[in-house]
Amino acid sequence: MKPNSLEHSVLHLPTHERAALAQKLLMSLENQSTADIEKAWHAEAQRRAIQIALSQTATVSSEDASATARALLR
Repeated sequence: MKPNSLEHSVLHLPTHERAALAQKLLMSLENQSTADIEKAWHAEAQRRAIQIALSQTATVSSEDASATARALLR
């Protein structure tokens, strides 16, 4: 299964099933070293910075992001 189709399928699961899956995925990351985690976050930050610099993605204010997150949690 391709990552995009997997993501699409998972996002359409009921909330409680998504939460259980998220917890399992987060627990699976605990086997990584702190250095590995920091390296992964650094790579992700660089990827996002490049996307923003090349106007390949839109940005939102922290206020809008917080409002959207709150709405999703309702």
